[in-house]
Amino acid sequence: MKLSKRTARPLDHVVLPVADLVRARRRLTDLGFTVAEEARHPFGTANACVFFADNTYLEPLAVASREECEAAALAGNVFVARDQAFRFRQGHEGLSAIVLGTPDATEDHIRFRSRGISGGDMLEFSRPMRLPDGREGLGSFRLAFAADLRSPDFFLFSCQRIRALPVESTPLHQHENGVLGISEVVLSEQNPTDFQYLLQEGVDEREVSAHSFGMDIQAGSAKLTVLNPAGMEAFFGRSVSGAERGLRGRAVVFRVADLEATRALFAQNDIEFAEMGGRLIVPEAPGQGVIFAFGV
Repeated sequence: MKLSKRTARPLDHVVLPVADLVRARRRLTDLGFTVAEEARHPFGTANACVFFADNTYLEPLAVASREECEAAALAGNVFVARDQAFRFRQGHEGLSAIVLGTPDATEDHIRFRSRGISGGDMLEFSRPMRLPDGREGLGSFRLAFAADLRSPDFFLFSCQRIRALPVESTPLHQHENGVLGISEVVLSEQNPTDFQYLLQEGVDEREVSAHSFGMDIQAGSAKLTVLNPAGMEAFFGRSVSGAERGLRGRAVVFRVADLEATRALFAQNDIEFAEMGGRLIVPEAPGQGVIFAFGV
């Protein structure tokens, strides 16, 4: 199959492993997000997603059945196997994957294999979803995985929405905190450009912006950023180990309609936050996993 010319893949969603969805729902609701009903995957995991108007979303992911997950991983399910590996090494909270939207996951899989970054076999599945009005929808997806053996705690995958979840005409896009979408996903690594190739090929975008704190690559309306320890300190006030190697998910940055309204909501809900660079920085917490930052 002939590979087509490059078309940068937009951010689709981020995977946030959590210890349990009840705690995650409570935390995300306190932060002002509208959280969808819990939904089971056919391979033992479950999620309770947060959808945004810019067609991106958060996927808090929990283990619903350890036995089903273990069986799926043994059968070659890359999604579950990577989730299990992340939890074994890093615990049950964090950011394990960035997901790119694609019109053709099969083409992406072929491209990943040809570039030497395939994370394993493709995965195709469907899952039900209960909508706020009580109706039940069905989503169907085809996934292609990209990974780097030097970075065991992070991977990328392309997601083709064969049958998109019917959330557009529901209140699930409306959030009390005023979030309109995801503007940036932040990773850390001692030497960010060591993983430039993985991100370039994962997003299918050659153009990278390098700077003294790391590098950025555009994925649709969102930016994927890899920061060195100095960058994490400068932009988020967070110290990370300079000796630790491999990409690690560190933060999700949200675009809000009115920062003052977001600040007022956090004060009302007793949410701890700091202000840096015109953004509200909410530190990691159970059910959230990584830093959340809010800006206009």
